[in-house]
Amino acid sequence: MKTVLFVAWLAFSRFRIVIALRDKTMPSVFAALDRTFRLIGGIPTYILTDNEKTVTIEHVAGIPVRNAQIVAFSRHYSTSMQTCIPADPASKGGVENAVKIAKADLVPKETNLLPEYGSFAELEAACEAFMEEVNSRVHRATLEIPKDMLRVLERPRLHTVPETPVTASFGHTRQVPPNTPMITFQQSRYSVPHTLMGEMVWVRGTDTEVVIVHVDGTGPIEVARHQLTRPGTPAIIDAHFPPAPAGALERVIRPTNKAEEEFLAIGAGAALWLKEAAAAGTQKIRHKMERAVTLAKVLGTDEVDKGLGAAAVHQRFTHEDLLSIVNTAGGTSHTISTRTVTDQGQWLSQGTRGWANFGTTTPGTTHDDFEGATE
Repeated sequence: MKTVLFVAWLAFSRFRIVIALRDKTMPSVFAALDRTFRLIGGIPTYILTDNEKTVTIEHVAGIPVRNAQIVAFSRHYSTSMQTCIPADPASKGGVENAVKIAKADLVPKETNLLPEYGSFAELEAACEAFMEEVNSRVHRATLEIPKDMLRVLERPRLHTVPETPVTASFGHTRQVPPNTPMITFQQSRYSVPHTLMGEMVWVRGTDTEVVIVHVDGTGPIEVARHQLTRPGTPAIIDAHFPPAPAGALERVIRPTNKAEEEFLAIGAGAALWLKEAAAAGTQKIRHKMERAVTLAKVLGTDEVDKGLGAAAVHQRFTHEDLLSIVNTAGGTSHTISTRTVTDQGQWLSQGTRGWANFGTTTPGTTHDDFEGATE
């Protein structure tokens, strides 16, 4: 994905700003400038920039004609937008040097052995780290630390940043619903990060994309970019949705009355039986649970719990199945190999395989041996 590095530089303190952008459109430039002002904590009297179309639409007799949108932007922030003289590197030498350093440290090349960025977020993090590094070390020209000079000497002389940024170029406003991170734009639906549910966002469209911007304490930030889609086919980014809550795909068993508590207290086999019996559409399931509780009091909890687990495995849910399984297994308990599961999270996710050997002979035991053991 092609990206753009927005680089700014304060001439006095040598404080550098590097912001990753997805494009060079007017809204992206406005968002970067607003974020720059908020990062440095003020606005300079004038801004010197290149002769981009976002700033200068043409030259008449050598006089630059400003873009009307940038003029409105400058008025809002009480600053003046100035452009460099064409073909005059001396008028923008400082920022050119900042661009050179940023490109050398951030753009993957064979010379710096940087790997390709896996995502736009990784590039943004790299820009943040770069700014922290270069602004925290002594500058060779001033012999001062840029961020200290900005805080002590330069920031008190800057204009105050307006609380409300310019948002007109960001598109149409949309309120994100409080229960789903989706907005509607031109009859189609697009996802936004779930952390913005209930918040206001701005959305605009290009020839091929839809761009969504949110404004917070750090200024306008692009939070999502989608390919254009058509009505009925929502554009969704999975990472925009929160993790599924526990039990969303697998129901967690929670007793709601004393009878259910007594049955589930038998053990993991009882819980597994309930899960499988319910899935099989077993009739009179509460009555059968009561019989199992009574049987556990007579024959012992462990034997009934194992019997319930085996019944779940073999899908045996009639009135007589549990008693039959317990009676059959009771005389061969020394030949039974089972895996006891006590953690609810395990028996819900592991299925019924652990109970499959209940009531069967161990490997190497013949039919005659089994009969002899039951006599």
